[in-house]
Amino acid sequence: MSSTANGVEKSGFGRLADGSPIDLYTLRTGALELTVTTFGGRIVDLKMLSPGAPAMSVVLGFESLLPYLHDRSYMGALIGRYANRIAHARFDLGETTYRVSANEGANSLHGGTRGFDQRIWSAQTGADGLTLSYTSADGEEGYPGALRVVVTYGLVDNELRLHYEARATSDTPINLTNHLYFNLCGYPRAPVLDHVVTLYADQFTPVNELLIPTGELRDVEGTPFDFREPRAIGERIDANDPQLLIGQGYDHNWVLRNHGSALRLAAEVYHPESGRRLEVLTTEPGLQFYTGNHLGGVSDRSFGRRSGLCLETQHFPDSPNHPNFPATVLRAGEVYQSATTYRFSNSS
Repeated sequence: MSSTANGVEKSGFGRLADGSPIDLYTLRTGALELTVTTFGGRIVDLKMLSPGAPAMSVVLGFESLLPYLHDRSYMGALIGRYANRIAHARFDLGETTYRVSANEGANSLHGGTRGFDQRIWSAQTGADGLTLSYTSADGEEGYPGALRVVVTYGLVDNELRLHYEARATSDTPINLTNHLYFNLCGYPRAPVLDHVVTLYADQFTPVNELLIPTGELRDVEGTPFDFREPRAIGERIDANDPQLLIGQGYDHNWVLRNHGSALRLAAEVYHPESGRRLEVLTTEPGLQFYTGNHLGGVSDRSFGRRSGLCLETQHFPDSPNHPNFPATVLRAGEVYQSATTYRFSNSS
C-alpha cells in the first residue's frame, strides 16, 4: 500500500530480520524521478523523464530490499561517519588515540563494519523534498561523541540536490557523501568506458598498495589522471601506470579547484551516443572518481565490472592522519554543512 504527502509517494520496501519496516519514497519533477529507501538512505533509482519517451534510469540500483542487505558495493548509499578510508583504523584527536572499526584488512572503509549505509534512517517529507535523519551514538564504530545527521534530497527541475547537516556532542571526524553509481547510457549493465569525463582538478592524491593516500598532492599533468579536458574513461584506464594498477582502474581522490563554501562545478560526464550529460557541483574539496572496478565480483553479479561510475564529493581519504589535508574535525556545538547538486540534461 502506498500513500502520498507533499507530492512524495511512500510505499513499503520490506522488513529486516528483526521485523523493522523499511520504506520507499518517490519524488518527481517534470524532468526527474527519484526513489529512496530508508535503509541506508540509499537512492534506489533515478530516472530522466522526457515527454513522449520512456523514462530512463541513469543510476544502478536493486529492485528489492534483499540485495541491499548483502551489498558490499555501497550501492546508492549515504556514507558515514567517515567516507572513504582511514589508515590502520585509528586517528589521534587531541591527546587521545581512537581506534575505529576495521573492515578492509587493517583499515576502516566508509564508516566501518556497520556504517550509515546499514542503518535505518527516519524520513520526513516537506516543501524541500525528503529529509532523512539518523543519530550515531557515542562510540558507534569507535567514533567519539553522538552525531546527529540530517540529509535532504530535493528535486528542482532537472537537478537532484543533496544537503547534509550534522551536530556532535564531542569533537569528531566527519566526512559524508553518497555512493551513487551512474550509467548514462540507459542500460545499467553496459560498461561506462565510453562515457566522457571532465574533472575540474589539477591534482590528485596518490595512494599506496592499500589505497591509502601517501599525503602527496600530485599534479595530473602528463598522467592518465588528467581529465581537465574531456576524456573517455576507457581511453587510458588500462594504461601501465602504477596508480591505475593499484586501483585496478580509477579509484582515487581528485583535489578540486576553488574550494570554499559555495557550490562550484566539480565534474561533468557526457554519454555521446545518447546525448545525456551530468554536471556535479559541490562545496566539498575533493571528489573520489571510481569506475566500478570491483562490480560483478563473486559475491555480487547483479552488475558487470565497470558498469557504473562514482563521483563521491567528499573531504580527502584518511584526512585525520594527514595534517596537510583539509580538516575534517567537527567541533562540539558547531554545525557541519555540505551540499552537492547533480544536474542532468540531454542534447539529443
